Amino acid sequence: MRVFDFDRAIVRAPGRSVVAGLREDPRAVPDDAKIRKEHAAYVAALGAAGVAVDVLPPLEAFPDSVFVEDPALVFGDGAILLRPGAPSRLGERHAMRQALAARFDRVLELGDGESADGGDVLVTPDVVFVGLSGRTNAAGAAALLALLAALGRRGRIVATPPGVLHFKTAVSLLDHNTLLATPAMVASGLFEGFNLLVTPQGEHAAANALRVNDRVFAGAHFPRTADALARAGYAVVPLAVREIARLDAGLSCLSLRWHTGA
Repeated sequence: MRVFDFDRAIVRAPGRSVVAGLREDPRAVPDDAKIRKEHAAYVAALGAAGVAVDVLPPLEAFPDSVFVEDPALVFGDGAILLRPGAPSRLGERHAMRQALAARFDRVLELGDGESADGGDVLVTPDVVFVGLSGRTNAAGAAALLALLAALGRRGRIVATPPGVLHFKTAVSLLDHNTLLATPAMVASGLFEGFNLLVTPQGEHAAANALRVNDRVFAGAHFPRTADALARAGYAVVPLAVREIARLDAGLSCLSLRWHTGA
């Protein structure tokens, strides 16, 4: 089973409060109707790729709860309830704990004082990279490695480049040995043995692509990246995420994905 083969996913519908979500630029106020439209297209694309999607109800008290990947990490044989590094997101854990318990026989949890966002976790065939960032601290990363080991997976703690919100903001898995990455991430030297496809100038945010079965989801407003992916032989699904990007978010953080046979 390939690590990007999925048949199930969890998403959470965005509430109207999503416009109050965390963002670096306070002037970049998103439009909640446009976000709902982008989110619906994303869910439809997962379905078209062969994934059965469970849509959880909005959590109006938690504007960022649409980004379900940050409070959890899932595999076919178990899940890990994380602890988001932003204090305003910690309350999402109760609802996510319930969602995971309903779908997984085994759910592990990070403890108090340990912070880790799923956006800092890159799963590859041989190793799970855990990037230290403003949202994932050393204690959380170390504890996460122990929980990954309990699920039979090897983790590695690495540094996220300066100025990058999440590790996966700057890198994503395209196939078993190929990554899409920004120049800064390529220069980090972390990915010896991988083939690296570099994001074009002006499109570095496109590094947060998402491989789902035999397709690669990519931001529709990154045409040169989409062309490069197509030339490399990938079946590209361009998706509008410009409004979602106002919340410093991308494609991977909108869903939790797994394969029931893995």
